[in-house]
Amino acid sequence: MRGKGMTYDTGFFSKGRASRREFDPEIVRRELAIIRDDLHCNAVQIVGGDADRLELAARCAAELGLEVWFSPYPLELTNAEILTLFADCARRAERLRLTGAEVVFVTGVELSLMNPEFLPGGTVWERIESLLGDPYARPERVGELIARLDGFLARAVSVVREHFGGKLTYCAVPFERIDWTPFDIVSMELIRSAEVADQFRDGVKTLVAQGKPVAVTGFGTATWRGAADVAPRSNEIVEYDATGAAVRLNGDYARDEAGQAAYLSELLEIFDSEGVDSAFVFLFALHSHPHRTDGDPRDDLDRASLGIVKVLEGRRGVTYPDMSWEPKAAFAAVAERYAGRDVA
Repeated sequence: MRGKGMTYDTGFFSKGRASRREFDPEIVRRELAIIRDDLHCNAVQIVGGDADRLELAARCAAELGLEVWFSPYPLELTNAEILTLFADCARRAERLRLTGAEVVFVTGVELSLMNPEFLPGGTVWERIESLLGDPYARPERVGELIARLDGFLARAVSVVREHFGGKLTYCAVPFERIDWTPFDIVSMELIRSAEVADQFRDGVKTLVAQGKPVAVTGFGTATWRGAADVAPRSNEIVEYDATGAAVRLNGDYARDEAGQAAYLSELLEIFDSEGVDSAFVFLFALHSHPHRTDGDPRDDLDRASLGIVKVLEGRRGVTYPDMSWEPKAAFAAVAERYAGRDVA
């Protein structure tokens, strides 16, 4: 693969809450240096909902020589608000590109599920149900959604192109069968589950055969035994409070770092061997899901996390004593793949 990438979270914002409360520029720079030097990445997808944070992290990544995928991630925004965010971010991405950095602008990620004007429903789960719940109405509803999304993306590309002169893409989920004509790169979230495992490699092959460079984004699995079998929904084992903050797991789940590591290693091998241009593991750290070793195992939110490091509370790690996280087995697996070495 040309692009050996990692997704780096600057904070997802919804209902006034940020998934990442602290955002220290020095820590950001240090983490991105680790992503480059120890994970052997040459590209990073900078995701989040705050334009200032996105620009800061993108500049750090570019100064480290990483290819930057500038990826604003709207959550529960109107279409007008999304376009305003894109215009702001496109101006920032262009300023960075004009310094000589390699920058790809991402005009949204799974917009139809995460925002209210594409599908009926006040939550992600209600939107999925409205789209897929009735199998007889599904083809018509998917067709209507694609037409609606294509129309919006045409407007989004026009807005972004007013300010940004580099390559464009959109990170789609498989049912978002959009018109890729306006985009330079086809980006898909391809997450293997047991249900599609026997078809997965052929699906990647078919996608690559379409001609445009293909990037795979948003792939990963949580850190509990059996998570890989239900990977697209493996983080749905969490109970939340009224504000939307993660509280505890909804049952007993055995921790399984080896399973997460094997899953990522296997998918990276498939993407590499089948001609995918770039892959972005999801994700480096999920700060809203800390690793807790004391008390009830259901309090260990990291078991539901797709992060390749476990976030610690009130203490530093051992491997990196200046960081408040510790690598999981998946960290080493990704590093081995990106360094070009087979995982034992």
